[in-house]
Amino acid sequence: MVYHKMKAEIIAVGTELLMGQIANTNAQFLSRELSEMGIDVHYHHVVGDNMQRVVELIQTVLKRCDLIITTGGLGPTMDDLTKDAIAQALNKEMVLDEESKTEIENFFSMIHKNMTINNMRQAYFPEGSIILKNPNGTAPGCIVESEGKAIVVLPGPPMEMQPMFYNHVLPYLSKKTGSFLRSKHIKIFGMGESSLETALMHLIDGQTNPTLATYATGGELLLRVTAKAESEKEALTLLEPVCDEISEILGSKIYSYTNESLAQVVINKLYEQKKHVSFAESCTGGMLTSMLIDIPGASNVINESFVTYSNEAKINRLNVDPATLEEHGAVSEQTAAEMAKGLREATGCDIAVSVTGIAGPEDAGDKKAGLVYISLYDGKKATTIKYQGRSNREYNRRFSSLNALNMVRLCLLGEQ
Repeated sequence: MVYHKMKAEIIAVGTELLMGQIANTNAQFLSRELSEMGIDVHYHHVVGDNMQRVVELIQTVLKRCDLIITTGGLGPTMDDLTKDAIAQALNKEMVLDEESKTEIENFFSMIHKNMTINNMRQAYFPEGSIILKNPNGTAPGCIVESEGKAIVVLPGPPMEMQPMFYNHVLPYLSKKTGSFLRSKHIKIFGMGESSLETALMHLIDGQTNPTLATYATGGELLLRVTAKAESEKEALTLLEPVCDEISEILGSKIYSYTNESLAQVVINKLYEQKKHVSFAESCTGGMLTSMLIDIPGASNVINESFVTYSNEAKINRLNVDPATLEEHGAVSEQTAAEMAKGLREATGCDIAVSVTGIAGPEDAGDKKAGLVYISLYDGKKATTIKYQGRSNREYNRRFSSLNALNMVRLCLLGEQ
């Protein structure tokens, strides 16, 4: 059965959501994605880890919609009951999927840990399910079809749920809606959301197909360009000229066309150019280095970094002149530049980057919280930027780290 205007409802399963321990960001993500596909989301639900309530909710919702998407409740413990509740609601048996069982066993073997018997719960599904593989975790998802309707079962962690949606659910729903959607996720750094909208206003005002949507996420910008067509080839053909025009307008402010993180892009470029980077971090306290270390392959491009939080550390580890600190202070252009130069001398890296600032939330004398200097030294010259952040400590540390990574990216592009 093909639905040209599907009606959907989203069910988040988890007592921790009801208690306010975590935010239900999955519903926001799914509503946005479904809306862009032309699927109407009529209700959001949150239900605790209670079998009777989950079963009753699924049975009620199925009477009035074409599509249910559930998130959460796919773990190995007894309170992870989403699949069992769906099976009960649809009067289906739970059956073992041998391929999922093997993949779970292989996962535990790979990490050299013993698999407990309850992990096998994750390999059982309502009979007739379409299994959705999960390379980012141990909980596969599934799609259960019943009487022309569908229940899509996704894991709760966003880092598992979102890739599963893009890789498996989106193509499945595209067939149901009678159209094929393809999107380009363009990542941007170095301009605000309003500036981005202004730069692309003629495209946004005239959009029909493809459509453009902008999202601000933690100091970065995501521009999603989506084309709708009867085939993948036709959708990609529609995307190409629009993306080319966006690229011409934004230039090097675009750092990825494939939804990669800024850290991943920097690692890739360093590896391609066979260069190493080191960081001397004060206000960021290791966050900048951690962003790279989170990415597989970081060991190929970074050998060491320093957290030089105190003036003494800046002097002892980076050879900053005490007179510079006395005259200009730790948070200054002069200190940042000396930190970067001293770092390169200490580590022998190709690109040395220093960060010094006032993380906040309190001001420091006449210097406001959020004041940050970042310096990059490549052995030829030091380039230092200054910006004024906010009074929010976490924001200042993260945004400083992103700015530093972007400086490395631009340096590798020859735009220091």
